[in-house]
Amino acid sequence: MNRFIASVAIGIMAAGTAIAGVTEEDLANDQMNTSQIVTNGMGRDLQRYSPLETLNKENVKNLMPAWAFSLGGEKQRGQETQPLIYDGVMYITGSYSRMYAIDVRTGKELWQYDARLPEGILPCCDVINRGGAIFGDNIIFGTLDARLVALNLKTGDVVWNKKIADYKAGYSYTAAPLIVNGLVITGNSGGEFGIVGEVQARNAETGEMVWTRPVIEGHMGTLNGKESTMTGTLNATWPGDMWKTGGGATWLGGSYDAETDTIVFGTGNPAPWNSHLRDAGTPTEGNKGDNLYAASRIGIDPATGEIKWHFQTTPREGWDYDGVNEVVAFTDKNGDKRFATADRNGFFYVLDRETGSFISGTPFVKDITWASGIDENGRPIFVEDNRPGNPAAAADGKKGDVVFSAPGFLGGKNWMPMAFSQKTGLFYVPSNEWGMDIWNEPVTYKKGAAYLGSGFTIKPMYEDHIGSLKAIDPATGEWKWEFKNEAPLWGGVMTTAGGLVFTGTPEGDFIAFDDETGEQLWSFNTGSGIVGQPVTWEMDGEQYVSVISGWGGAVPLWGGEVAKKVSFLNQGGTLWTFKLPKQLAEVK
Repeated sequence: MNRFIASVAIGIMAAGTAIAGVTEEDLANDQMNTSQIVTNGMGRDLQRYSPLETLNKENVKNLMPAWAFSLGGEKQRGQETQPLIYDGVMYITGSYSRMYAIDVRTGKELWQYDARLPEGILPCCDVINRGGAIFGDNIIFGTLDARLVALNLKTGDVVWNKKIADYKAGYSYTAAPLIVNGLVITGNSGGEFGIVGEVQARNAETGEMVWTRPVIEGHMGTLNGKESTMTGTLNATWPGDMWKTGGGATWLGGSYDAETDTIVFGTGNPAPWNSHLRDAGTPTEGNKGDNLYAASRIGIDPATGEIKWHFQTTPREGWDYDGVNEVVAFTDKNGDKRFATADRNGFFYVLDRETGSFISGTPFVKDITWASGIDENGRPIFVEDNRPGNPAAAADGKKGDVVFSAPGFLGGKNWMPMAFSQKTGLFYVPSNEWGMDIWNEPVTYKKGAAYLGSGFTIKPMYEDHIGSLKAIDPATGEWKWEFKNEAPLWGGVMTTAGGLVFTGTPEGDFIAFDDETGEQLWSFNTGSGIVGQPVTWEMDGEQYVSVISGWGGAVPLWGGEVAKKVSFLNQGGTLWTFKLPKQLAEVK
């Protein structure tokens, strides 16, 4: 449903000049163009780094609210969006697949689009949405019923609306799309329902399909409406027909490395969770039980959808350690081109950008029980006693041995994006220190039903904190500093050339840290938990910072004992925008 404000046309004209249309060049230069933000991640490499330094360590104490925008209504669930800013207008998505256009100077709503969601959608982890993508005169975003919608930037009118997958089979969509060379590239969600992960590329102007790439071996890709190549080799690492419902959801979206012309997507857990059903009893014979390409990172040719390389972070996965966490392109202190990713399994990986090959892997959480380390090839060294037991070996055949595993299935790091500073060379990683009791159960696939084969109870591991923001040196894995938070961290991180690191907490605090020491330099309580993604830009010589506040996401739904610990937190839905006034920029 489209709802227009009477003065929408006047409002847009007042907000800026006429829309010329976002080009591939605009997308490529997004990090350096500090007057706008037209990509998820403030650049398609997902560094979430701004070269702005007007706002810095000395004057951040003078940062003050400029305006606040309420998403309104009764749909106050988790708000995980990243704002986009173009031609004087800010665009955000909201829970239940909504899109808003807001005058960036005043916070006034210009238009709103509310998707007509059908009954029976099956979102795994709240009704969130993580943002849109701008190309030409359109903004494109996905909906919970697994559709992709393009809206006109000026009016919010629907330009095209395409189906990604069948929501009745458990598919959904929550990520921000990625646009490369005129193609809008999407993944899919639904890893707990026996779906098959896939990456799709469409013409961004028309929505017509160009190529598809399933990420589980045995499935065929397509190019220009015809079959292209099979993913992997049928039954090389999957037993029987289990590859047909093999999981591997590509639910967090992807990044793009222009220097190697490679799209990189992460893939989720294999289905079902019960690894004993998927290893065919032969986990020690080569890679028979690895279940490719679930729990992996995959490098894809953006023109054809062909897989260039893969790196599997958790082969023979059995703890719901999705491999979807964002892959960030960076250049290290030696000038080497690298990728970095902080995996749900608790290890921080550095990969070669040309080949995707393993460089290093180090823990970024304190206690990891499922593996004792990473070998020289990047493969985990499993602790088999800490793998959930096989129910087929149990006396009653109904419940395998219960084990305690850390991190918990929500991960050492979940969806919340980290940031890389070109100034310090450090990554700033939002993490959580928790574990779980987990066991396996028998399960059979049924369309549209949960396909887990496991039970679990997540538990805190320390009395004083669960959340932990860490500054990590990618060359060594060393933690330079750590900020501990009582509740789990679930929001994104941003860093700037001004020496600042921004993130928010479920308690509602939006905080600026010193990038070198971790000292808290400024904070503002937003009234609800922050699980969104901060951005910064400049306008009329002043630097602005925005973040959405609205508690929700997976923790209240799946958090077990942890969820009870944070049940007092208030839901909400407010976009906060702050600025450093010119007259206070030089005041220390």
